[in-house]
Amino acid sequence: MNEAEQRRHLAAAFRWTARLGLHEGVANHFSALLPGSDTQFLLNARGAHFSRITASSLLSLDASTAGGAAHPDADPTAWFLHAHLHRLVPHARVILHTHMPYATSLACLDGFELQMLDQSSCRFFRRVAYDRHFSGMFLDDREGPRLAAMLADGVSTVFLGNHGVMVVGQTVAEAFDELYYLERVAQLHVYALSTGRPLQLIPDDIAELTCRQWLEYPEGPDLHFRALLEILDEEEPGYRD
Repeated sequence: MNEAEQRRHLAAAFRWTARLGLHEGVANHFSALLPGSDTQFLLNARGAHFSRITASSLLSLDASTAGGAAHPDADPTAWFLHAHLHRLVPHARVILHTHMPYATSLACLDGFELQMLDQSSCRFFRRVAYDRHFSGMFLDDREGPRLAAMLADGVSTVFLGNHGVMVVGQTVAEAFDELYYLERVAQLHVYALSTGRPLQLIPDDIAELTCRQWLEYPEGPDLHFRALLEILDEEEPGYRD
């Protein structure tokens, strides 16, 4: 993996997020550390629509300057979050933050926690944190370190109360796969809860086993992402520019 490939992968994640309706205008942000670096990261420029982002349009920023003023082309809410997380969380090499509808709906429920309803839900068994202290937009420099503390012990996903969700991963493929399945799981939760009938939950020991099977499944995220790249290469090759 080199910088050019990392840029193409992140641009593809933006395009697919737009195709799937998981973004919200120009308000959401994705970032990825450059290969071989623990500080230099890519971020979408302020005001750029996900459906128009290209590999070359992504900003290159330095997380080691977290705590200072944001780059003039970067949204400050993205800077205060992503720069600190890349600096403080080793497994957060890629950070995807959205206000996708089903997951955000669940993040607005009092005391909500993800239930082990199906095979895909088990993917997130004990890998989710819940931030229940919405205090406005991420314009406070203390928010990044506060959220970084939640991303410990294998946590990959944070439900941001009254706000949205955030997932992290080692690669764009891994993080996007996580984001995709999170919204599918959230949709299932909304559907199941809407029936008003009792939920049939998967026991913890089976949920733990299924989670491990998800994480150990050979090339799972890569297979998914390669298929998405092939579609974009045929239908929207401009993302690579």
